[in-house]
Amino acid sequence: MQGVIYARYSSDNQREESIEGQLRDCKAFANKNEIQILGTYIDRAMSAKTDNRPDFQRMVKDSAKGMFDVIIVWKLDRFARNRFDAAYYKNILKKNKVKVISATETISDTPEGILMESLLEGYAEYYSAELAQKVTRGMTDNALKGKYNGGTLPVGYTIDSDQRFQIDPLVAPLIVQAFERYANGDSMLTVTNFLNNSGVRTARHTPLTINSTTRMLHNRRYLGEYVFKDISVPGAIPAIVSQELFDRVQARMARTKKAPAQHKAEDDYILTTKLRCGKCKCFMVGESGTSHTEKNVHHYYKCVSVKYHKGCDKKTVRKDWIENLVLEQIQKLVMDNDWIERLADLLMDELSKESDAIPVLKKQLAEAEKAIENMLNAIQSGIFTPSTKQRLESLEEQKKNLLEQIAREELAKPQISREVFVTWLKHFQTYDIRDKEQRQRLVDHFVNVIYLYEDHFDIYLNFREGAVSVEFSEEMLKASKSRKPKKCNISSDLTPSGAP
Repeated sequence: MQGVIYARYSSDNQREESIEGQLRDCKAFANKNEIQILGTYIDRAMSAKTDNRPDFQRMVKDSAKGMFDVIIVWKLDRFARNRFDAAYYKNILKKNKVKVISATETISDTPEGILMESLLEGYAEYYSAELAQKVTRGMTDNALKGKYNGGTLPVGYTIDSDQRFQIDPLVAPLIVQAFERYANGDSMLTVTNFLNNSGVRTARHTPLTINSTTRMLHNRRYLGEYVFKDISVPGAIPAIVSQELFDRVQARMARTKKAPAQHKAEDDYILTTKLRCGKCKCFMVGESGTSHTEKNVHHYYKCVSVKYHKGCDKKTVRKDWIENLVLEQIQKLVMDNDWIERLADLLMDELSKESDAIPVLKKQLAEAEKAIENMLNAIQSGIFTPSTKQRLESLEEQKKNLLEQIAREELAKPQISREVFVTWLKHFQTYDIRDKEQRQRLVDHFVNVIYLYEDHFDIYLNFREGAVSVEFSEEMLKASKSRKPKKCNISSDLTPSGAP
């Protein structure tokens, strides 16, 4: 893995030397786990209660470039002390496929803290998915009516005021000629040059390439067919080419199609950064190998200390075996409705507690507002000097900052009803754990860390104290060593009988 280090100290009781200590511990952690450090982001004299930190924002922005996989912090409070900010920015990083790792903390703070952060992150994801369904429903209705849904407009069409497709009378005849030329034997390069020389341009007003011409000759919209996701509506838009000409082009393209290159498929290791060696506490990372006899690719998790010959002798384990065992533990948790009810009670108790900071902030706000009122009364009485104006502006700025801080504290404990939270948790019961994304989501939400030993593993689940220890039976140990994966009995959705 490739990573960066984020270090920070606040202005109250820390000094520059604390940055050096943070960097030293983070680099030692990276070296132990074979993480290549590409750079550091440092905010000096900056509180983590706000996200207004220059290097922090630069780091979040850089995460979208795909240069690093993990962000290492000395402790999680270096990243953020505001749970709303922590959930918000971790969600952004997750979309950029970047994880935040603490160099000195294996387990997150408290079950209540994990609950709040995961709830904010997960509920935002749940809301986003629900919103996406509503948007898709509206776009589906548009497709059935033959209306434009946005996106790149096919060359040769325009959109009228009613958002319907209309044929461009100047470009459409050239599109027909392009289809005819290719059907009659011209190469894709020749057809592309013909279109470019005729003045045809893409929707972005750039010359066509061979790839864009190939997509054009594949596009069924030129037949008048509107395709949106799984919906196909023939005759929904005006046709430019005939069915006979389109079929001739597709037949020739099928004949000349070259076999695609064989790429080695990358497998997803869903326990990355969660699974640790029980002996040396290093990460266990994904590794694959091809057997000499069967020529099949097998996937494993391997301790990085073993991988780089640093003294540990932990045996590798089959990927699907350990992942299915972990999913079984998650399954037991999610399917327990009593646990969901207890967790809902825990959340309501947590939300009912007012932040210690809010009363202090509200008192300071009241004092600032009173001072502003006194200044305005003085001005109305005719007392106005340059220092009066400066003092008033300072009080207004103080009031603005206090209002922002109060809003952040209140957002850290969002007003979510018990019913909404129970519904959110129960939607995990419908997950299909054969689905790659849903498997990953279950691990991200419910697993904190796993320590794998030779005869058992300890799994620390979010929202509960202590570890769940799972002993390996002889049958389990035999399955872990088998090169031919046995059929997994975990059902397609989370049912109580599911087990590897």
